[in-house]
Amino acid sequence: MKRHSTPRRQRGTTLVEAATVIAIVSIVTAVALPNFGPSVERRHIEGAAAQLETDLQLARATAVASNAGVRVNFQVLADGGSCYVMHTGAAGDCSCTEEGQPECRPGAEALRTAHYGPGVPVRIASNSRSILFDPVAGTVTPTATMKVQGRSGSAVHQIVNVMGRVRSCSPAPALPGFRPC
Repeated sequence: MKRHSTPRRQRGTTLVEAATVIAIVSIVTAVALPNFGPSVERRHIEGAAAQLETDLQLARATAVASNAGVRVNFQVLADGGSCYVMHTGAAGDCSCTEEGQPECRPGAEALRTAHYGPGVPVRIASNSRSILFDPVAGTVTPTATMKVQGRSGSAVHQIVNVMGRVRSCSPAPALPGFRPC
């Protein structure tokens, strides 16, 4: 007895089906990608602002705990980057190198450094080159406003009052989650 076999149906995808899926994925990616950039920049700004606020609170707590003044120096670097150094000693005793490493004179000690190089989409600038946290009362001299700004112009301001407390705000157009300045 001879059996007649029917042709089996092949499984898998055809070239047309694969091309259709690739085209749909490409269109979705092209639509989503332009909206992704501002979101990434906003996260960088928020992260740098949160780190700065934490470091300022740490400087205040360290000054009170060690019974010695603690300074935070802010610096714009020649390569377009920025940095700050939390340190002991006088106002000009510590600074950042172009590589973001702290450099201190004898008698001063760098406690914390944050560096934002030219490839980072965030810059930090301050209206005061150096602020001092007093060890007795935890106050700060002078008061200052630090601006954490992205390339698009979006920013978060960290404002340190005379009591050494930090508050955050965002200038218009304000970033979501921050009070307007």
